[in-house]
Amino acid sequence: MDEANKILADLRNGIYKPIYFLMGEEPYYIDKVADFIEEHALTPEEKGFNQVVLYGRDVSIDDIESHAKRFPMMAERQVIIVKEAQELSRTIDNLLNYALQPQPTTVLVLCYKYKTIHKGRKLYKTLKSSGVVLESKRLYENKVGGWIIDNLRQHNYTIDHKAVHMLVEFLGTDLSKIDNELQKLRLISPEGTTITPELIEENIGISKDYNNFELQDAIGKRDEVKAHRIITYFAQNPKDNPMVLTISLLYSFFSKLLQYHGLKDRSQAASVLKIAPFFVKDYAAAARNYPMKKVSQIVSLLRETDLKSKGVDAANVSQGDLLKELLVKVMR
Repeated sequence: MDEANKILADLRNGIYKPIYFLMGEEPYYIDKVADFIEEHALTPEEKGFNQVVLYGRDVSIDDIESHAKRFPMMAERQVIIVKEAQELSRTIDNLLNYALQPQPTTVLVLCYKYKTIHKGRKLYKTLKSSGVVLESKRLYENKVGGWIIDNLRQHNYTIDHKAVHMLVEFLGTDLSKIDNELQKLRLISPEGTTITPELIEENIGISKDYNNFELQDAIGKRDEVKAHRIITYFAQNPKDNPMVLTISLLYSFFSKLLQYHGLKDRSQAASVLKIAPFFVKDYAAAARNYPMKKVSQIVSLLRETDLKSKGVDAANVSQGDLLKELLVKVMR
């Protein structure tokens, strides 16, 4: 996220503002900025008297102002960090008076996770004028792959496309969780390494051969033998391969394939389908194997299988058998 990176660049250059209001659905960048300030704004010797961490559920806006208006002791600045500041959402507008005249020797950081304040409110405009406001938006799934590539590139690593897809499928869109796993991979791999599916399988525990990405790929290519092998593995390991996730990902794939069939200009496929550009070829190949009418039938089959997996008209059928039945109908 460019905005967060710019804030971090300023902080690394010693440029601190009196207020940081960090808000939004994606906690990763909120934590990134707050953690940097907590770690670097003061020396270890200065922190004892000049750094305070508060929690929104335990304090009021008046308490925060009282701390923020104090002067630092034997230091250039003091740091007040308010975690879980979203707990103060009902009274957050009371911060306006302080935001109009913030204490210049205080760095006040408010971590307002999973919520935002409206940009038309006076508080928002005042915070923007007197300090820094960061809106940390959650990434769409189609953007997470690019984020992983950029994250590794910044540390002088590369990653192949299959490995990217494995991480996104296994870890979802939780950037904090993804970053933790990437840190593990960097710790065991020298700079310049290409992160491969084998490396992920060995160190994160995601199977490089038996996962939903490989199943989707096999079905898209009409590789019936490979698809049946993966389904059999899923049936033998249901806890590690929940059917609800498999159905959800296949439904997403075939719904997008239906969209792909309807495109007049397929050069725009990546943006319309909201997928990374390097996955467009997979949809092009699948479109050749599955005409639009067949794709519509498969989407209906997936809905039907989802209901059966929840006990509708299939109370005593195992999930493995449901997947095998689905695969036969899809490949027919």
